[in-house]
Amino acid sequence: MYRYDEFDHQFVQSRTTQFRDQVMRRLDGRLTEEQFRPLRLMNGLYLQLHAYMLRVAVPYGTLRSDQLRRLADIGEKYDRGYGHVTTRQNMQFNWPELVNVPSILDDLAEVEMHAIQTSGNCIRNVTSDPWAGAAQDEVEDPRPTCELLRQWSSLHPEFTFLPRKFKIAVTASENDRAAIRAHDIGIKIVRNAAGEVGYHIYVGGGLGRTPIIAKSLNDFVPRDELLNYLEAVMRVYNRYGRRDNKYKARIKILVQETGIEQFRCNVEAEYAAMIPADITVDAEELERIAEYFSPPKFEAVSQNSGEIEAQRKADPEFARWCNANLGEHRMAGYAIVNVSLKPIKGAPGDITSEQMRVVADLADDYSFGEIRFTHEQNVVLPHVKRSEALAVYDGLKAAGLAAANINKITDIICCPGMDYCALATARSIPVSQAIAQRFADPERQTVIGEMKIKISGCINACGHHHVGHIGILGLEKSGVEFYQVTLGGDATETATVGDKTGKGFSQDELIDGIERMVDFYIEAREGQERFLDTYRRMGIAPFKEVLYADH
Repeated sequence: MYRYDEFDHQFVQSRTTQFRDQVMRRLDGRLTEEQFRPLRLMNGLYLQLHAYMLRVAVPYGTLRSDQLRRLADIGEKYDRGYGHVTTRQNMQFNWPELVNVPSILDDLAEVEMHAIQTSGNCIRNVTSDPWAGAAQDEVEDPRPTCELLRQWSSLHPEFTFLPRKFKIAVTASENDRAAIRAHDIGIKIVRNAAGEVGYHIYVGGGLGRTPIIAKSLNDFVPRDELLNYLEAVMRVYNRYGRRDNKYKARIKILVQETGIEQFRCNVEAEYAAMIPADITVDAEELERIAEYFSPPKFEAVSQNSGEIEAQRKADPEFARWCNANLGEHRMAGYAIVNVSLKPIKGAPGDITSEQMRVVADLADDYSFGEIRFTHEQNVVLPHVKRSEALAVYDGLKAAGLAAANINKITDIICCPGMDYCALATARSIPVSQAIAQRFADPERQTVIGEMKIKISGCINACGHHHVGHIGILGLEKSGVEFYQVTLGGDATETATVGDKTGKGFSQDELIDGIERMVDFYIEAREGQERFLDTYRRMGIAPFKEVLYADH
């Protein structure tokens, strides 16, 4: 994993010192909240509905066990004993006191962490596949590319004040676990016909008020030209992006209004006019960064599965957890352990300080000290021997982290909603909990199969509802919360925006309607069809009829 160099340490420490002075001036009245706002946003600090919220950067979702323990300490010392994993693979603390934030940043700096570029109109935390470096289907580990982009984008003078926030995601697999086409720029690492590694660039994706799936911009950018090419894309956006209306200031609107062909021409013209090899990264630098992500020292492990099968037969709950939560590893005898942060009665994405320490200990004992946060608000232990899966399961179960529901109907993406967020128009956490309780039976979840429910508490779509198999948007009218439904969304390699069904529901009506649709799907599906497959085959009409049957 990447470790700070001398520049990183000095840069983060100086930023923390600067912010401590800014906080003191805000507390003693020398800065108004309006004057303080741009300063705090540059340090990941938001003012939410009830308190400040600090968003900590976890670049490409990768962190070490000591870093997770430090997050646990911060949650316990400065917050309310927990943190929240976000859809950008970061961690939020929802209740820090302003006076303590500089001390939190000092504590983070000690373990090579910070909160820079987690807010504001800049290039945000680069996200990636949480299975990176472990997945069977990847061309290469995408994290060295993510780290290259992190270093390139950090305080880039030309892109410090963009028209709006800017999000980049990178994958190296055919199976897109990073939702790259829902981003401003999506990058897929590919091989061309000659076997050379390069990048397929997508541009203009995003959700929010205007959900758009990113379009293909260039199907092969050579490795050494990546930064120059992205620089050209960013210059075109920075020059032509709307600044008169913040809702139309995203690159997706520019691409939509310009058209992908003209946008491509603009990028190519900018690229051609740049100084040759202006910011080309040489092979030695790429190799230096890649060395930080060298594979751990895997052991030669017997593939004899007899003992594991005996364990599964002896404990049906363990067997169910294995079926739902273990992913195929590229190394024989190893597995990817997906840890659900979606307990039936909990808030999706929340993890207590005590649970963080348990995960950190398990990572040290069984996964080379590595942990990943996912954009689906879960945790991954990427390198676990299959023979030690039961020990990991037992440790997770004792900590309340053994829900066997990855990719199931209760594995819900959910924004904080009106319980925390000043922008929210409705609550989202109680809705996710009500759905989870309605479908709590693990056998029923298994029968239903893969189901992606995503919930947002306002039109800004932080819960990614537009790309949920079932998407739920919370709104408000005349002081009453109601919920609109979209169907058929998808955030993977076959990305689509869901179809709107019509007028909204109360929470109780919503849960009943979802249950009717699920029951209908089980009756209507053919073979091993997922909900999404059946919906695509049959179309919206029969599902909408069932959804609104009692409305």
